[in-house]
Amino acid sequence: MKTTASDNPATWDVIVMGGALSGAATATLLLRHNPGIRVLILEKSARLGRRVGEATVEVSAYFMGKVLGLTQYLNESHIVKQGLRFWFANDEVKSIAEASELGSKYQVKLPSYQLDRSTFDEEVLRRACVAGATLVRPVTITSVQLEEGGQQTVVYRNGDATETVHARWIVDASGVAALIARKQGWWKSNFEHPTAAAWSRWKGVKDWDGIELATKYPEWAAALYCVRGTATNHVIGDGWWSWWIPLKGGDMSVGVVFDQRIVEWPQDGKIGDRLKDFLMKHPVGRDLLADAQYDESDVHWRKNLAYYSTTFAGDGFVLVGDAAAFMDPFYSPGMDWISYTTSSAANLITEQRRGDPMLKERLERYNHTFAISHRSWFEALYKDKYEYMGEFDLMDLAYRLDLGLYYWGVVVHPFRDGAKALLKPPFAPPDGRVVFTLMSTYNRRFAQIARRRRRMKALGKKNRNHRSLISGFKLHGSDAIRLFGMLAEWAWLEITEGWRSWGESAADVEASHLST
Repeated sequence: MKTTASDNPATWDVIVMGGALSGAATATLLLRHNPGIRVLILEKSARLGRRVGEATVEVSAYFMGKVLGLTQYLNESHIVKQGLRFWFANDEVKSIAEASELGSKYQVKLPSYQLDRSTFDEEVLRRACVAGATLVRPVTITSVQLEEGGQQTVVYRNGDATETVHARWIVDASGVAALIARKQGWWKSNFEHPTAAAWSRWKGVKDWDGIELATKYPEWAAALYCVRGTATNHVIGDGWWSWWIPLKGGDMSVGVVFDQRIVEWPQDGKIGDRLKDFLMKHPVGRDLLADAQYDESDVHWRKNLAYYSTTFAGDGFVLVGDAAAFMDPFYSPGMDWISYTTSSAANLITEQRRGDPMLKERLERYNHTFAISHRSWFEALYKDKYEYMGEFDLMDLAYRLDLGLYYWGVVVHPFRDGAKALLKPPFAPPDGRVVFTLMSTYNRRFAQIARRRRRMKALGKKNRNHRSLISGFKLHGSDAIRLFGMLAEWAWLEITEGWRSWGESAADVEASHLST
């Protein structure tokens, strides 16, 4: 599986820059649909390490299980995920038992997983090599030269050797390095979404479903009929949220993401200590982290998380996964994004290899589709969501709307139509406009309502001793009738409170942030 530069020819059909999930998955699909294709994977690390993106959701789980054929491996080597769960508090909440809770009441209906990305990505990469890809690692890519419709060129170092290789196609799967987008000037930071994050892996985190908490809080432990601990739990505050993801073997991935306009992150001390101190101020965090220790060799910090490329493909290159864009880790959309971008990239290259000309109109359509999808995805789900995510009642309604529309408008397609559905990302034109308008509207309105509450010092009134347990959604048209009940709840919210924020001005927005 590991080769040296001197073992390889100088010309390939496809060069994949990056061997983690997005690169290895693209290589796998190319090898499956193009017998005899020569694929070179260039990976910077000697071994892939742990990384964020540990939780899958329904579309990405479909892609990994049904498309990549990893279901048995996932069930044997990783954790079956039990949906999403959210925890809210205010100054009156003293323990996890008093925190308002949002999540499922029963076990989930569709599969998803909690992944240790170090072992998972290595397995996907191994399978790509077994299928016929050639892997060179560790490498440092020093130059990428694009030639429209011609031979693309990559220069890299492997040990003491510097090698130059050529291919008709380059797949940029370099993750946040975004080699092509940055080099070409296409990489743009999303200044509308100034988030930052700190995270680590931990040992000694309390067992959500263990005897200790159940004995201490018996009514809390008996309140539902599913497992809490293998969900992606979210401990949430005003302008921030944290993920709690269990990993096979007992470690827990815990990290905080916050809106820099709302939250003042502590500046003194080690990042890991600051992370623990921040979470210990939340009553749920105190119950879970009191005796926990973070891995000092595995602590991370990143500012200004959201970015995108203004170009996703051309005649000879295509961007996949985080090399193309990153929105936000909330709801774990990154793995779905990988599913769509890798499937579409492999299909684009396959079309060209089968004789379809890479017409300007074809590439314009590809770029337009992913640009609209990314922008709409961001506006519908994430733009200003941190304004209200700390409000139990607003997030309760938003989550049920978000999840229901995800099931009825997104998840249903691959389960009904198969892998070809992954060639059309969410909100892709022309039929994504109606759902986008609905979602972006209620997302915007909930943010406005929360900003007014912040100005009025009225945040968190429902964050104590409330519980919303959801029975789950089905991939059946008749289930969508539930949307009307949720829309009625939204209408009632507008009538009873929302109308007070209808005339919100830019000065009101600024005053809301100054009041935090």
